[in-house]
Amino acid sequence: MANALYGKGRGHFLDADIDWSVGDIKLLLYDASQSPDIDVDEHCNKDTIPDADRVTNGLSGNFAGKSSTLGVADADDVVLIAVSGDEVVGFVIALDGGEGLVSQSGVLDFLIADINTATGLPVTPNDGDITIAWDAGDNKIFKL
Repeated sequence: MANALYGKGRGHFLDADIDWSVGDIKLLLYDASQSPDIDVDEHCNKDTIPDADRVTNGLSGNFAGKSSTLGVADADDVVLIAVSGDEVVGFVIALDGGEGLVSQSGVLDFLIADINTATGLPVTPNDGDITIAWDAGDNKIFKL
């Protein structure tokens, strides 16, 4: 599957449930067992990424330096510290709606995007840091 925006996530943007500039936007790394299960037209929030499919220390903090010029989402690069576990094949970007994206075992609220095709993916964690460097081109993280 190629990179995609979640259909219901786009709806949350249109309904003003997601405010990119002020919302707590995070990402969560997932392993190969999750990849075939992602349905960007159906999944929207809780339990889309089960605990067993999450990579240890694969939850970021809130994105910093966010911008949204001309419908293009951008932010500072993200660094995840001491990542371990199974091979990372992708990650989801989500708004933490206050219902639990605060711990590795939390649930995701308002899924925005699934990224599984990018330079450096897949990657096998080795207890080191993983940096997610956003594209410097026209579409940055994604474009609505």
